[in-house]
Parts: sequence; structure tokens; C-alpha cells
Amino acid sequence: MAPPPKYIQRVARLPEVLRVLAGYPDGLTLAALGAEVGVPAATLREDLTAYLDTEAWGWSLDVFRPPTVEFVAPDDGPDGPDGPDEVPADDPDGTRTVVRVVNDGAAGLGVEHVDSGDLAVVYTAGLALLDVDSDDTDLADALVVVAETMLGGAGGTTTPTPDPRHRYVGPLQRAVAERRRVRIVYSRTWHEGVTERVVEPLRLVQTQRGWEVDAGPPDADGRLRTYLLSHVRSAEVLEDTFEAPDRLADRLERQRATTRVRLQLPQGARWVADVYAERVAVVEEDEAAVVLDLDLLEPVERRVGLVLLVAGSSSRVLAPTTLLPATAELFEELIEHHGG
Repeated sequence: MAPPPKYIQRVARLPEVLRVLAGYPDGLTLAALGAEVGVPAATLREDLTAYLDTEAWGWSLDVFRPPTVEFVAPDDGPDGPDGPDEVPADDPDGTRTVVRVVNDGAAGLGVEHVDSGDLAVVYTAGLALLDVDSDDTDLADALVVVAETMLGGAGGTTTPTPDPRHRYVGPLQRAVAERRRVRIVYSRTWHEGVTERVVEPLRLVQTQRGWEVDAGPPDADGRLRTYLLSHVRSAEVLEDTFEAPDRLADRLERQRATTRVRLQLPQGARWVADVYAERVAVVEEDEAAVVLDLDLLEPVERRVGLVLLVAGSSSRVLAPTTLLPATAELFEELIEHHGG
């Protein structure tokens, strides 16, 4: 599956950006701020401009939105000759390169005025951030407020906690950033058994299956491997480092390349497609059945076989039919494994 949309990525990193800024009353240059949070200065400028331009993010909760931020030239004070400029779009020369938090006591819109769809996006992004930093109690408390707002003030909302299956997100994120090898004990997904290996984590991705890591070293064909963090039994970040393989962007794109398969499923089992596919499109349907185009990651044959197995005997592969022998082999393998 492709990485999360840019919109969600930006929301997810804003709390960290704003927390860093809060520690520098006089502000930081975009370059220095970018070095602190690991984001290029140009990307930060875009993120913060969008943050200022989007009314929906006018949070009164400090963890998501201080009163405002502003861009100033390096030598400008609050009352300097040019004055602050909250929206740097009219700064064609890019001279206002310092950004700072403005604590003027102005009240934000409050989350009760934000569209529920936007709240759901923020809540999802907040949960992902909580996986990375499980000790962030401010974020957890803020998510309770967001959840209560989405539920119309329903009582009994509990403080969210990180998913225990994702307990290695934080260490692996650091390993990716520092290019450190990691020793993992892993329950294999498509074959029997548990294996121990040393991997070279290159990218963390969040999908509908949870967090996943694309990692090397590349195999003989130059392919990377993908590991589900929910299947990682233990992870130890090692001291030794590694060099990223050449043509990394191409390798990562190849790792997430999908194959389109057209299936017919009974209406009662269409949910199975969402479990195994990265994307699902409806081709046609009636009361009894639905024809779907599924974009599937490798191993395609095994994913198709599992969809058919769960969906039942009335499911069909419509194209490409060359997948049928491999799915039959999967069924035979499962029957033999379970003593049929």
C-alpha cells in the first residue's frame, strides 16, 4: 500500500514541530527547525503555511494548535520594521525564514466547530503518533477530547493507549532514521515457523493491516522484504549501521507495486477484499454478487487464494485466470498442513 496521504503525514508531525517551537520563544530558522524534526525546510514552510491557511485546525488544545505561529525575518522582533507576517505567501524573496509561536491569548475555534470527518482524520493521525511516542500523555488526553467531540459528548470515553502489536514502532523509526540494523524474531506470514534475522529497516508504512517496515538487505533479485510489526515478537536495535542500497526510491516503489485482479464475490463476503487488497474498485453488482477489481501486493496468488477461501465456493477469479493453478496449490497445502 502507498504511504499515508501527505495530508495525514503533515497532521501527524505537526505536534512535534510545535512542541519544538514552544521551547524557542524567539523562534527558529526553518533550516534549524527542519534539522530538529528531520524535515526539509521547504517542506516545513509548506506545512506551516497550510496550517495557518486552514481554518479547521484552529485548535484551542495546545497539543494540536497554539494560538498561532508567525514568520519573520531573522532580524525582526515583534515590533520590527517589517513586522510579523503570519502567511508567507507574499514573501517572494523568502526573507522571512524564522518561525515562532505567538502566545497572544487569542481563543481558537475549538474542536466543537470542526467537521467530524476532519476530527476522524486527526484522531487517526494522533493514534499513529501515539504508537511512536507511547509516553505522550498530553496527546492521549487531547485524543479523549477529540473522541468525545466526535461522539457528541458521550460518556465513558477511555484514554487511548498504543496498540501492543505496534510496540516496536518507536525503536524501528529511530533505526530507520539512523540507518541501524535490527535483530528481530518474526512469525512468518506466508510460510510456517518463526525466524530470527538481522534486517536493515528502510521505511515504516502504516496500512490497513497496521504498521509495516520495508527492509533489506536486498535478495539476489534486488527485492526488499516487508515485515508486519504485529508479527514481530522481539526487536533489538544494534550498534552497527548500514548503507542504503542504490536506487532506493525505485526499490521501495517496486516493493509496493500491485497487480490488478478481477474477482466475483458474494455480497456477504465483499468485506474480504478490503482485508487483503490495497485498493478495491466496484465494477458491477447485483443483489447476490459483486465484481471487484483488487490491487494486490505480492504474493498475489496467495492473497487471491485466501480471499476465495474466506469468501466461499461461489467466489470466482475472472482475470487473470492464470492465477487459478497457484490458488489450487494453496488449498492443497492448507489441507495437508491441517491434516485433511
